[in-house]
Amino acid sequence: MLVDEWRCAVNALGAAEVLMQAGYSEDSVSRRYYAVLHAAKSALLVHDIETSSHAAVRRMFGLHLISSNEIERKWANVLSETVDDRLDADYGLTVRFSTEVTQSIYERAKAFLDRVREYLHSKGVTEMELASERGNG
Repeated sequence: MLVDEWRCAVNALGAAEVLMQAGYSEDSVSRRYYAVLHAAKSALLVHDIETSSHAAVRRMFGLHLISSNEIERKWANVLSETVDDRLDADYGLTVRFSTEVTQSIYERAKAFLDRVREYLHSKGVTEMELASERGNG
């Protein structure tokens, strides 16, 4: 499951980049949220913590990874900001994201995935496992 969540995170980030390059800023922002969400879920699965809702991911990420100082607090902020951005992108009918803002949000999501990858490596998950098509986590 961990590897499946990670694969979903990487795929969502890739889709976000393609959408951004094609000029679909709001759709790109929405996909970035899912990249961050799935990456956070993969980090929680290292500890056998499964979540069934978006709110639970944020809560458990804070409780088990931020409060324990395993991951720095700024990454919880990125997770929260990404939620707000997604809600604006998906439901704010008049909200538009400039190219600069879209790029900035993309960079934060990419940095989040980089940090989670580093965390997963520190817990013994290999790059080979993360790069696999499917895995049991």
